[in-house]
Amino acid sequence: MREVSEVQGNKMEIQEKLKIIIKKAVKALDIEVPDFALEYPTEAAHGDFATNVALILGKKVGKNPREIAEKIKNEIEKSKPDFVSKIEVAGPGFINFYLSREFFTDIVKEILKLGNTFGQNKNLKGKKILVEYTDPNPFKPFHIGHLMSNAIGESISRLFKYSGAKTINVNYQGDVGLHVAKAIYGMHKAGMPKNMSAPASVLAQYIGDAYMKGSDAYEKDSEAKKWIDDVNKKIYDRSDKEVNQVYDWGRKVTLEAFEEIYKILGTKFDYYFFESQIAEKGVKIVRDFLKKGVFEESEKAIVFKADKFDPKLHTRVFISSQGLPTYETKELGLNVTKFEKINPDVSIVVTANEQTEYMKVLFKAFEIMYPESRKKMEHISHGMMRFADGKMSSRKGNVITGESLIKDVEEMVRAKIAERGFTEKEAEKISQIVSVGAIKYSILRQAIVSDIIFDAEKSVSFEGDSGPYLQYAVVRAKSVIEKGKKEGVKISAKNPGENIAGFERKLSRFPHIVTRAADMRAPHILVSYLVDLASDFNAYYAQTKIIDISDPYSSYRLALASALATVVENGLLILGINVPDKM
Repeated sequence: MREVSEVQGNKMEIQEKLKIIIKKAVKALDIEVPDFALEYPTEAAHGDFATNVALILGKKVGKNPREIAEKIKNEIEKSKPDFVSKIEVAGPGFINFYLSREFFTDIVKEILKLGNTFGQNKNLKGKKILVEYTDPNPFKPFHIGHLMSNAIGESISRLFKYSGAKTINVNYQGDVGLHVAKAIYGMHKAGMPKNMSAPASVLAQYIGDAYMKGSDAYEKDSEAKKWIDDVNKKIYDRSDKEVNQVYDWGRKVTLEAFEEIYKILGTKFDYYFFESQIAEKGVKIVRDFLKKGVFEESEKAIVFKADKFDPKLHTRVFISSQGLPTYETKELGLNVTKFEKINPDVSIVVTANEQTEYMKVLFKAFEIMYPESRKKMEHISHGMMRFADGKMSSRKGNVITGESLIKDVEEMVRAKIAERGFTEKEAEKISQIVSVGAIKYSILRQAIVSDIIFDAEKSVSFEGDSGPYLQYAVVRAKSVIEKGKKEGVKISAKNPGENIAGFERKLSRFPHIVTRAADMRAPHILVSYLVDLASDFNAYYAQTKIIDISDPYSSYRLALASALATVVENGLLILGINVPDKM
């Protein structure tokens, strides 16, 4: 990844400033500057930054690293910058930097001034980044895999936006295909709902159940399979009036139900693409490139033999022997449409790990046909959600839907806050915000490529490693600020005192953390930082009397609480997590 040199407009990151100073010191010793690390020490006693440059140089030039470290330190101290209060050599040759009281006070002032824009940068200014995620299919349940894709895609999109990019959120939905015919078969057997004016979520549940029954029948009943295959063709060519009526109704209902879930999750899409709209384009692409030798005919089907171009890949069917386009063909049409309509600088798609090999084949075909566009394409894959206690049952058959999970967690939150004296309206709002935050946090707290173990009880805990813990830190800090107002203590950064709080040191890291998380496409980097920051604040809160009208430093402590609330809330919003007014 490239190094980034700007945050908050044109202000250089402190890491970059220190790196430049270290490089100058090494050059002054007539030594070639190597690649080196400048990192946050794990222990506060080791300063605010530590570098291994002397250790690397020691190996390179065959000298004692500690001696080299002392020379570098002495060189830097000849013109030590104001923001560095102390430099120490530690261990075998690490150089530790301690930043000044004034530096941290200035950061607090900057946070208070910039508010919800603190941490924003211009690293991706002028870039147009498309992020495709969620991708539920009409006629099928919105399951927990869609929740994972939504949380990950939303947070990555927001990281890019916070870094100055123009982000375009895209949702691609399979509104044609065998799954639709299976759902229509299930509805055909069960009969249409008695109450057709029921809420969309209720009607979508009926359609989801019908799909699962149709899917089961397709595997076990040859007559049902024949019926479903026949209807599948009719859906594509719109040749049957009765099928069209059921299809149009089912598509409308499930899309409305999805919109209700997006509203709860806080997601808005700029573009919706549907398989029915791009399938024909995909077919044309395949047939055009069949003539150019990219695709081949095989047993009446059209296939792409990817192993001819890369032995690690495999053959996939793009047009079936029945003449129908497969998912692969529709994906080709989708990607060409993305570049034609949006023309992004980067086009990202978020899917589950199970689609990784499929995407490799698809991307290889795209690379051969559209090499310039392929350079802009990126696939981000994620693991599956599993349950710690096995007790989280589905409300909709054997598929745990996203909606049912949100409702189950919401009920747990309602129970936790039942004794806190909230009105029914307050409790409803708080429980929804907290439950969504709990689920999103559980998804984003670790590297996204790994499977996650969802522990419902831990997810709603107000203590420790959880979304509610972070939300509560913000609510707590804001309540302290309100208490300060009532007692006549004003927020001010004019008189900080000599002591620097642990969490105060970490506030300055937020812009760098945002940059790193965006560059790495890794929301968990931001999550880890926020938990660490909130933990240090809570320890400070427990040990320090923040509000004391007679204490000259009380106003600065309130400024710290305000800065903490701002940074954690900014970070949570990047993750797609809102904060309630009360908890």
